[in-house]
Parts: sequence; structure tokens; C-alpha cells
Amino acid sequence: MKNSFFKIVFGSCLGVILAGSLLFGLFFLFMVGIAASAGGGGNKVTVKDNSVLELDFSQAVPEKTNNVPTSDPLSFDFEQKKKVGLYDMVRSIEMAKEDDKIKGIFLEMSSTSLGSATASVIRDALVDFKDSGKFIYSYGDMYSQGAYYIASTADSIFVNPRGGVEFKGFASSIPFFKDMLDRLGVKMQIFYVGNFKSATEPFRLNEMSEDNKLQVREYMNGLYNIFLEDVSESRSITVPELKEIADNYELRNAKDAVDLGFVDKEAYRDQLIDALKFKLGLTGKKDKINSIGIADYAGKLKKNFKTKDKIAVVFAEGSIVDGEGEPGSIGGKKYAKLLRKIRQDEKVKAIVVRVNSGGGSAFASEEIWRELELAKAQGLPVIASMGDVAASGGYYISCNADTILAEPNTITGSIGVFGMVPSAQKMLKDKIGVEFDTVKTSRFATGISPFMDIDGQGGEIIQEGVDEIYEIFLNRVGEGRDMTREEVNEVAQGRVWTGQKAKEIGLVDVLGGLDDALEIAAQKAGLEKYRVSQYPVTKEPLQAFIEKVTGQKTASASTMLKEELIRSELGEEGYEMYEMMKEVKNVQGYQMRMPFEIRSW
Repeated sequence: MKNSFFKIVFGSCLGVILAGSLLFGLFFLFMVGIAASAGGGGNKVTVKDNSVLELDFSQAVPEKTNNVPTSDPLSFDFEQKKKVGLYDMVRSIEMAKEDDKIKGIFLEMSSTSLGSATASVIRDALVDFKDSGKFIYSYGDMYSQGAYYIASTADSIFVNPRGGVEFKGFASSIPFFKDMLDRLGVKMQIFYVGNFKSATEPFRLNEMSEDNKLQVREYMNGLYNIFLEDVSESRSITVPELKEIADNYELRNAKDAVDLGFVDKEAYRDQLIDALKFKLGLTGKKDKINSIGIADYAGKLKKNFKTKDKIAVVFAEGSIVDGEGEPGSIGGKKYAKLLRKIRQDEKVKAIVVRVNSGGGSAFASEEIWRELELAKAQGLPVIASMGDVAASGGYYISCNADTILAEPNTITGSIGVFGMVPSAQKMLKDKIGVEFDTVKTSRFATGISPFMDIDGQGGEIIQEGVDEIYEIFLNRVGEGRDMTREEVNEVAQGRVWTGQKAKEIGLVDVLGGLDDALEIAAQKAGLEKYRVSQYPVTKEPLQAFIEKVTGQKTASASTMLKEELIRSELGEEGYEMYEMMKEVKNVQGYQMRMPFEIRSW
């Protein structure tokens, strides 16, 4: 009877365990399928003959592949796709240029989320691709200006007959919150240095200051001129003609776009597909276009592990924050540790820092600056390459580089410092009747509180701190750029510049991109052969999702997810039996353990 009881219990448990394992197996296959569809297939990507490479820019392109914030785990967004970074995207386009199986590129264009410099880099890669004699086709329902900027490289541009091309010039609209905050009773206590440090203006003014209008107008005109010159070159329409078309808003529908030479043909999507088929020589009704997305095609990029010497490319993109920071941000502690590890690697012969950041924490910026300074002290060349933005803290972590490169339409400078402390004292008192009273041993014992105004001397102390950091900033730039404090201050004051202008005033050495930065780094390091190592290490979207859900690192994340699924199916007691059976299964060799578990009933 006793044996029968244990057989029944064991059989039931085994059945439940097998069911749980089957459930996990199905779930695992489901997840693998999702991962594969997200473009995580590594180098096992097959490109068919007579293929077209598809590019879609509806989402932002990070500097480094997958270096983006992880989605909220509570959203259960399993369909996150691989986010191909700018560096890998350009290399993929270069690879497609030499790939006999790729016959052309198709641009899926309507709107873009690209910065000006990123768009220029992609555009240059597409122009270079055309040198191979291969085609580029573009299609859009309604082209935004940013989308058209890239699409203008195409041999044939198609637009939906009910669509059009947006072409009306550049503008900058800034919201101002001062009146709203005054009505709410919230007081923004602001401390800053620099007549052009405009980040605080929306909280202390109701309109742009004249200094801010001056700098915005100057850098916007600079960006606009680059935009017009590039479109002019691609579409053979003079810059004066383009300006007149924009000023008069002459592009109002698809027909206007064709008549004015912006677009080659009005077409519905089925007509575009027919045009692509004809271009590829597909004459049969059942013939299908072989297409491959950029996420999958980038999986073919080869990694060179044979060459010993390395150039480390550190992608610093996003806000500069204290601590570790999330993916897509620049954590001071994380990047300082990363740079320390890189400069201690004997195989690393130079460092290129690719910066795409509008700044952030001063303390975190200093941490990163210090590690780059130590790298230089031990003889490593340090090169800074600027992307869309390398301003304020983004310039701080660039300024001590041996050589600084920027794109002509990079936004940089903004050498200034500010601080803002909100006080809700009046709002709490007037709106809901809450007041604070304090007993303290020292005048400044309460520190900075959002519930009380800062008194006069407290404000002076904070302003002194802001002034001190500004002086440090000026000195850091002066040392890095071989300029006097006065020379730096003349171009600082929080003022923003284009990369083109920054070169003229000495804040940038060379106009160029990441490839140019790598060439300079190799030259300074005396390298003829080298391999590029990219930092920080980024994860596939599914992998990052699992880690965020479980709070565990990669090595144990999948195991933990599996265990949580089985636990939910078996319950705590069933899970304990599962664990016991798993241990028995994994036993190897002699064991010094108890043959059973002692439990209290």
C-alpha cells in the first residue's frame, strides 16, 4: 500500500513536471521565434540573388546598435526589434555596395526621427553606394523635410498621388512656462552663467531673449544652408530656387512635387512594386521581390578577431547622469569604469569617443573627463568624434581629446552651467493651506528643500558653486584646446554653435565623421592594421527585456525565467519537489549529502 501511494504521488508529480517542461518548451520556442524575427540571427543571414536592401527611418537611429532604453517590462513588448546603430548601418550600406546579391536599395520614407548630423552621415553613405551603379528607389506617402533630405539621394523618388513633400524651411518653437508656474505658485529659483545659456529661459522668461534669438537664428541658418546645398546637388535645383519654393510654400501636393522636380513620379504602392520588379527584371506575375531589412542584413557584418591591435570606440550617447545610468544614457560611474578597463587593456592602442549628447550631470562629466585624461597620460591617443549633438557636458567630455572632429551640422559648444531649484512654498500655502515651520541648530541645516524658498545668502552660495564649475569648465577647455581662459570665455557663455562654425572658432579641429576619427586615431597610434572594438556592450532586445524583468544578468536570466514559469505552474510545494528531482538528475560522482529532506509537518 505504501509503495502504491508513492508510485501515485511520484507519477502525479512527474506528470505535472513534464507538463511544466512542455509549457516552458513551447514558450521557449515562441521566444526564439520572436528573437529571430527581431533580427537576432547573428551571421547566419542568407541573402538571395537579385535582392533589395530595405531601409526604414521611421524610428530614431542610435549611434551604437541596440544602445537604447529597454522597454517597460510591464508592457510585455516582446516584439522589440533590433535597433541598428549608425555605425553598423553605414558599414552595412558599404557592404551592400560590394555585395553582388544586392541590386539596389529601397527607402521606405515618410517621416524620420533622425538628427541633422545622423541624416547627413546616412545620406553620404547612400551617395557613395550609388557609385557602384546600383539603384536607389524611394517611396513615401507624405515626405517630411527630414525624410526628403535622405530620399533626395534616390535615382527615382515616388510619392503617393494623395501625398506630397513638406518643404517650408526650418523653425524653432520653444514653450515658456513662467506664467503657468506663477499662477500655480511654483517658484523656479534659477542660477546660471553665460548670456547664451538659454536652457533656463522657459522658466524665467515669457519669450526668447535677444541673445538666444541670435544664437538660434545663426545655427539654424547654418543647418538650413547645409540642407539646401545637399538637396540642390542631388536634384539639380539651385539653392536660390529652393529658397523661393520654400518661402512661397509652392509644394502643396504631389503634382507640385513632380512639376518642380522634387519627385519623379506619382504612384500608388502597387505601382511602385511593379516599377521595382521591372528594375529587377522580374517579368512573371508570380515573381516576388527578394528583400532584406537592414536589421537582418547587419547580421552579416563580419567581426575581425585575428588582428591583435584594437582601437576602442566608446559610444557616449544620451543624457549624462550620475551612477550607472540606463541603456541609452551616459552613466558617469559606468563610463569611468568602462574607460578604466579599456585603458588597462594592452591590446587597445587608441580610444575614439563618439559623442552624441546634450550633456547632463557636471559631476558625471568630470568622472569621464578624468578617465580620458588618464588614458592620455599613459600614452593612448584620444580622439573625439561628434554626432548630432556634443554640447555642454557633451563638449566637456570631448574637450581634452587630442583631436576633435564634428560634422558640419553637429550642434556643439554650450559651454556654460546652470542650476534650478523649484519651491512650492507659495502653492502649498495658497492652494491647499499647508505651511512649514522648522527648528534647526544651524542656519543652513535644512539644506535645499522644495517646500521652502532659498534665502538670499543661500542663493549666493549656490551661485558661487555654479560660477566655480563654470571656471573649471573654462579651464578644462582651455587646457584641451590650448586656449587662454579669456579666449574660451569669448566663445563660451553657454552659446551653441554648428560644427562648421565651431571649427572656425577653435572648438573643433576637423570636419568629418567616425571613419575619419578612426583614421586619425590609427595614424597617431602608428597602426597599419587594427580592429575596432565597440563599447559599451549592448544586448539584443529580448535579452535586455529578460534581464530587466528578472533583475538578473545574462548568465542566469533565462534560467530564472524558466524557474519562475515552472513555479507558477507547480506551486511552491510542487516546485520544491521539482528542485529535488533536478538535483538527483544532476548528481555526478560521489556525493556527501543527505538522501532526503527533513521537513516539519
